[in-house]
Amino acid sequence: MKKYALIVAAGNGLRMNSDIPKQFLIVNGEPVLMHTIRAFSKIDVIEIILVINSSAFDYWKKLCSEYSFSVPHKIIEGGETRFHSVRNGLNIISDGIVAIHDGVRPLVSEKIIERSFEIAREKGNAITSVKLKDSIREVTLTGHSKNVNRNNYYLIQTPQTFKTQLIKEAYKNVTHYNFTDDAGVFEESTGSEINLTEGDYTNIKITTPEDLQITALLLSLKTGE
Repeated sequence: MKKYALIVAAGNGLRMNSDIPKQFLIVNGEPVLMHTIRAFSKIDVIEIILVINSSAFDYWKKLCSEYSFSVPHKIIEGGETRFHSVRNGLNIISDGIVAIHDGVRPLVSEKIIERSFEIAREKGNAITSVKLKDSIREVTLTGHSKNVNRNNYYLIQTPQTFKTQLIKEAYKNVTHYNFTDDAGVFEESTGSEINLTEGDYTNIKITTPEDLQITALLLSLKTGE
């Protein structure tokens, strides 16, 4: 089955407090997004599709030229929300398996990517996740908090990987767009079981300036620089 990587990077990253969207910020010598794309380029026979705002097309091409970035990939226009951006990307792919990934998770490992494709091929979907480490409390509508068992909860990461026809159909059939991830779309549309797969605590999503610093350190350790 053909493999696709749909890398979503159309957000503005308001919590980063930067004029430049976080996916284009420089970390360890090149834009975040280049680290992310390169991680997927290490997987054999995979087609990479990048979803960004149309207003950033020229800027991205300029960055690719400036940093001599030559990893093959297609560029697709993003939408109003993450939901619309993913749907735009799904519209151009055919039968196979697609790994949908946040553009600002540059530390994803080959092992995680390969495992997600493997399980999605077998079970239809594979959602990367990690167990909670900290204790958590639930805050009620009255403002009170109560203890909950952290063993019942997981942190969800990307990639979230699906047989393409299943996730394309799911995106066609939902009646609203208030989803934070693709597993939510799939579950609501199909009612099918979600298969959680093992992620990694270093597979962080860059959201705040602190995340950028942590990513720089982890990338340095990973490359031995």
